[in-house]
Amino acid sequence: MFEFSVIGGKTARDIIGRSRREIVREVKETYLTHGDGDSVNPDSYFLRFPEKPDSRIIALPAYLGGKHDVAGIKWIGSFPGNIKNGIPRASAALLLNDYATGYPFALLEASQISAARTAASAVLAAEQLTGGRTARRLAVVGAGIIARNILEFFAAQEWDIETVVVHDQHPEYGQALAGYATDSLNYRAETTDDLRTALEVADVIVFATTAGEPYVLDPRAFAPGQVVLNISLRDIGPEIIHDSYNIVDDIDHCLKANTSPHLAEQKYGNRDFVTGTLAQHIRGEVTTGPDKPVIFSPFGLGVLDLAVGAHIYRVATEAGEATAIDDFFGETTRW
Repeated sequence: MFEFSVIGGKTARDIIGRSRREIVREVKETYLTHGDGDSVNPDSYFLRFPEKPDSRIIALPAYLGGKHDVAGIKWIGSFPGNIKNGIPRASAALLLNDYATGYPFALLEASQISAARTAASAVLAAEQLTGGRTARRLAVVGAGIIARNILEFFAAQEWDIETVVVHDQHPEYGQALAGYATDSLNYRAETTDDLRTALEVADVIVFATTAGEPYVLDPRAFAPGQVVLNISLRDIGPEIIHDSYNIVDDIDHCLKANTSPHLAEQKYGNRDFVTGTLAQHIRGEVTTGPDKPVIFSPFGLGVLDLAVGAHIYRVATEAGEATAIDDFFGETTRW
């Protein structure tokens, strides 16, 4: 009851690296559990800084029922200026709490967890919305850590991809990701400096950028039937969102904070353009077709962090890879 463990980022990434397929299953189960209402996922809290308007630290509290029965909170910083110094934009920690007592029992480095749950949800959505694991052309816009994780999960799910095309504002980042896709994941990969070229004739498009406002505004940017994974949430203009099928992770969560779907709601005054949630699509309660682009926009739910964090905690403790902190709690009796 009073055990407390710490799991570092290297351990977390090692576990993720050998259990990506399991993590995709965990994410799928979590979406369904959340869809059933067996979870509590409050609004995220954004800590912002007057002198750093592009930076924020976000608190994501949540409770996940089902087989997990665990509560917790992720505390994740997003400082885009870090990229100029060659360090990752995001850093995070995840605290897990026992549901029976409320006592915290583990602290995990969570940037790896956050990236893994984001990547797993993206690949799960791609499989669900395309109906398979095949893409003649996969376009990746943004060549950072999230994009790398997404490609790793595509590979772990054994996707048959003829060509990966990478576009980034910084050509050196695009070349690095394309090289990684070829050398480490065995995908044929190339880069392009032209966004339109990247998007053309792609079966699946992944947006994984740090964009703060839409720049994809051409109504013809996406073709009917294209599956667009809107992971970074703010790249696509509201008009395009309005005229597409829209699958989200959670409607109330996704339509806030000036995401592309939120901008569409503000522009058109309703949510009629939202087709439904990924859980509903998995269950066959909503459908998409080949007559319009299909866009998946995941706001990122705290319950996913709990599911992946609990998986890593379980594997780490069973393998003796967690660091136990003796006497972490100063008092364990009332008197």
